[in-house]
Amino acid sequence: MSTPDAPHDNPLANKAAAWSALFSEPMSELVQRYTASVDFDRRLWDADIQGSLAHAEMLAAQGILSAADHADIQRGLAQIRGEIESGEFVWKLALEDVHLNIEARLTELVGTAGKRLHTGRSRNDQVATDVRLWLRGEIDLLGDLLVQLQRVLVVQAEAHASVVMPGFTHLQVAQPVSFGHHLLAYVEMFARDAQRLQQVRQRVNQLPLGAAALAGTSYALDRERVARTLKMEGVCQNSLDAVSDRDFAIEFSAAAALVMVHISRLSEELVLWMSQNFGFITLPDRFCTGSSIMPQKKNPDVPELARGKCGRVVGHLMGLITLMKGQPLAYNKDNQEDKEPLFDTVDTLRDTLRIFCDMLAGLSVNEEAMERAALRGHATATDLADYLVKKGLAFRDAHEIVAHTVRAASSQGVELAALSLTQLQAIEPRIEADVFEVLSLQGSLQARQTLGGTAPTQVLAQVARHRQRLS
Repeated sequence: MSTPDAPHDNPLANKAAAWSALFSEPMSELVQRYTASVDFDRRLWDADIQGSLAHAEMLAAQGILSAADHADIQRGLAQIRGEIESGEFVWKLALEDVHLNIEARLTELVGTAGKRLHTGRSRNDQVATDVRLWLRGEIDLLGDLLVQLQRVLVVQAEAHASVVMPGFTHLQVAQPVSFGHHLLAYVEMFARDAQRLQQVRQRVNQLPLGAAALAGTSYALDRERVARTLKMEGVCQNSLDAVSDRDFAIEFSAAAALVMVHISRLSEELVLWMSQNFGFITLPDRFCTGSSIMPQKKNPDVPELARGKCGRVVGHLMGLITLMKGQPLAYNKDNQEDKEPLFDTVDTLRDTLRIFCDMLAGLSVNEEAMERAALRGHATATDLADYLVKKGLAFRDAHEIVAHTVRAASSQGVELAALSLTQLQAIEPRIEADVFEVLSLQGSLQARQTLGGTAPTQVLAQVARHRQRLS
C-alpha cells in the first residue's frame, strides 16, 4: 500500500501548482472564481469516478500501473464515493473543477498511486468522457419518463375515444374529432421524441478517453477495453475531434428542445381548454394557483410555466451552437460553458415530464362543453360535401353548394343540422333524409374510418397499438 505524501509534497495542494510549476505567481482570486467550474460540474462526480476506475483498470492490465497502485486507487475512490454520497466531501474552489478535487483527495488518501492515475489522460479527454457518461444516464431516465407520459395519454385517449370535440384549423372550428384522437396526436409526437433521444444516445455513448490533451498518448493504452468496461458503444477515432467535439451535447439539446416544443403546444391547448371561453377541461388544484386580488380565479400556472420554459431550453440550444461556432481545434476553455446550459436543459426537461405525467393523469373532461362547442361553426360542412360527392357531384361543385347551405344556416342563426329537409332540398334537390345522420357529430366521427382517422374504432385500434409498443 502506498504511503500518503506529506501535504507539502502534494502537487494539488494549491491552485497555482494544480496544473504546473511554470507560473511565478498565483492566480488572482477574481480570476479563480471566474474560471472555476466546481460549483456546477461537481454533479459529474459519479461519472468521473466511473471513468477513473475504468482507466486505472486498463492501465494495470497494460502493465503501466502496478497491482498495488491499482488496489490503492480503487480503495481511495471507494472512500471518496462514500464521502460524496454522505455529504462529507469538501469541495474546494481553489482546485477549479470536479476532476482536480477528486484527484487531490485521492492523493491525500493513497499518496503516489493517486498521482499515477492521470497517466495517459488529460482533463480534456477526461471531462469529455464524464459528460458523455453522465448524459447517457440522463437520456435513459428521460426516455423512461417519455414512455410514462405516453402511457398516461393513452389511458386518457381510451377513456375519451367517443367524446366529440371541435377540431380546429387557424383556431377556427373545422371538423368534429374525438378527444381521444386529439390526445393520441401528442402520443405520436412524444414517441418520435423518444426515438430521437435513443438515436442521440448512440452518438453520446462513444469514448473520448485516451485521446489525452489532443494528440493521443505515447503510452500503450487499450481504449477499446475502457469502452467495454464503461459499456460504451465505440471509441472516438480522432484524438482532436474526441476532445473538442460537443456536437453530442448540441444534438441532445436539439432533441430536448423538440420535446419542450411539443410540451409547449400541449400546454397552450390546456390553457385554452381550461379558460371559461372553452371550459373543456379541469386540472387538479395542486397544479394551479389563485389570484392575490381576484378570489374567483384558478390559473393554469404549470402549463403556462412549461410553455415559458420551452423558450429557456431553446435558448440553451442556441447558446451551445453559438459557443461552438468559432472554436478552432482542439480544446478551448470556451467549452467549460457547455455544462450549465446542458445541465439546466436536463433538469428542466426531467422536472417538466414528471409533472406532466401526474397532471395529465388527473385531468378531467367536460364532455358536454366539448360537444356544445363542436355544434358551433358548422363543423359537419365537409361531411355534407362528401355526401353530395357520393350522390354524383364533383367535389368542387359540392363545395360550392355547401357554402350556400352554410350561408343559409348562418343567416338563420342555426347549425346545418337544424335546417329542415325542405330547406336543404331547395338548395340541392339530391339531398335526402339520410343527410341528417351525416350532419350529426357522431355520424361525422364514425364516417372517418381510414387508418389514422378520428372514428372511435380507429382511436381504439391506435390505443391498442400504442399499448403493445409501450409494454
